[in-house]
Amino acid sequence: MKLGAKIAILIIICLGIGYASSMVTQNGVTTWYPTIEKPSFNPPNWIFAPVWTLLYICIAVAGGIIWDKIETHPLAKKALLLFTIQLILNTLWSFLFFGLRNPLIALIEIILLLLMIYETYMIFNKINKIAGYLFVPYLLWVSFAMFLNASIWWLNS
Repeated sequence: MKLGAKIAILIIICLGIGYASSMVTQNGVTTWYPTIEKPSFNPPNWIFAPVWTLLYICIAVAGGIIWDKIETHPLAKKALLLFTIQLILNTLWSFLFFGLRNPLIALIEIILLLLMIYETYMIFNKINKIAGYLFVPYLLWVSFAMFLNASIWWLNS
């Protein structure tokens, strides 16, 4: 399979995960989220969908680049396993925060997610610098999201 097909498959998977997460998020955003205290640096709700769409595309392209190296690079299989784990954790966060409406459990989970994203970034970077660089915006955004999550937990506990 060619690189473009691998990237396209991962874009579909990542955007599908994003869509599934948004379905869990939507109910919480319209009912519970407006009722809780948020820090002054909380972004407007409209910013999340375009940012996440761009991030999912970036990490899908990175994953496709690594998938293309699976037969030639000894770290590629491990890298794709880490990629899969971080996607699962990414999806789980929405369920914990918006579905269960539990910022504390979501905070613990997002710390694990951030560590897994960092590990994925590090191994991707060893295999292909472009794939590593494509993970940097995701790493930065989830770092911000972790501080936002922590602040929301603190303000509402």
